[in-house]
Amino acid sequence: MKPAFSPHKLSKQQLKALHDHVIVSEMSFDQRITQSGLILMNDNGTTLGIRPRWGRVYAVGPKQQDVQVGQWICVAHGRWTRGLDIEDETGECTIRRIDPADILLISDSDEMPQDDTMSTAVHVPKQTRE
Repeated sequence: MKPAFSPHKLSKQQLKALHDHVIVSEMSFDQRITQSGLILMNDNGTTLGIRPRWGRVYAVGPKQQDVQVGQWICVAHGRWTRGLDIEDETGECTIRRIDPADILLISDSDEMPQDDTMSTAVHVPKQTRE
């Protein structure tokens, strides 16, 4: 079965951000578990999963002075667009425009910054005795 929409095929040179706009990719929307065992739900479009998100800067506009392509930025919850699936030289990804006024943190690391408040534990349902 063919998907209704396939990713737009383009190169990084074809995509240009305007003004001071910032385009990001690699944002994570999965549920997380805190070290104390609390489950933070994924973002379902309502009130669950409300928290800032990290994303890698994909493109910046010519008037953007604060961030550069390749940096990781933490953006306040909900201050991004829904996303557009594209395919470029590096493969498929989803890009989003974020609100530059709501950038909370910037990291120059090559890897996504780690959030030490989260556990690496996997949620396992409670087992009953037989």
